[in-house]
Amino acid sequence: MRSNRIRTTALAATALLAALSLTACSDNGSGDNGKAGAAAPAGSTADQQSPAATAPDSGKDAKDAKGAKETNSGTANAPAENVSAASKGSTGGSKSEKSSGGTTGSGSKSPVTCTGSNTKVTVSKVSRPINHLLLTATNTGSVPCYAYHAPALGFDDAQAAFPVLRDSIPQAVVTLAPGQSAYASIGLSGEPDGQELHEGTHLTVYFTGRSNQGSTGAPAELTLPAGTHWGDNGFVTYWQSNMADALTY
Repeated sequence: MRSNRIRTTALAATALLAALSLTACSDNGSGDNGKAGAAAPAGSTADQQSPAATAPDSGKDAKDAKGAKETNSGTANAPAENVSAASKGSTGGSKSEKSSGGTTGSGSKSPVTCTGSNTKVTVSKVSRPINHLLLTATNTGSVPCYAYHAPALGFDDAQAAFPVLRDSIPQAVVTLAPGQSAYASIGLSGEPDGQELHEGTHLTVYFTGRSNQGSTGAPAELTLPAGTHWGDNGFVTYWQSNMADALTY
């Protein structure tokens, strides 16, 4: 009996130890799972903050940022230098242009007054309007000349000045470059009709100055077309820059 009781007790103890051993193993496994489960948030937090892991990256980023800043600084400075250089170049060009312009300006000659000495004057008949002659003065000089006001005409031995048509005043003084011409029309007779006409053979053309006070320079001496007759009520226009304008009166 006693030996059976001891055996039973031994078996019970063995069973208890086995149960404790299984419980211990079970507790250790539950603790590992718990730790593993708790590690996820910690790992997640480390991914967000991760000072140890991000420190090298932060240092690298800092270097990259510094390099980028230096690069940007160099890039930003480059246009400024280029702009400065361009500005200097532009200023230099302007000075050069001014210098060139000044030379051209100083080299040019000022216009003079048109006279019989620097122009070739001709007189011709026209079909329209009737009873008209056309005066043409061409600049034969080497510099421009001003054809001021209207030509003063002297027919043959007439003492009185031939009338000037005031309505023909141009908007600006006619300026003739070398080779260019000015025009004036002569109305041989005017209103009223029935005035006595004079046969003309010779015409003297006087040029006037800016002040329009008398004639200036040498006059032009012309032979009138055959069969020219003029009246005291005729007229001469102001100098015009084109023939059509002169013949509208």
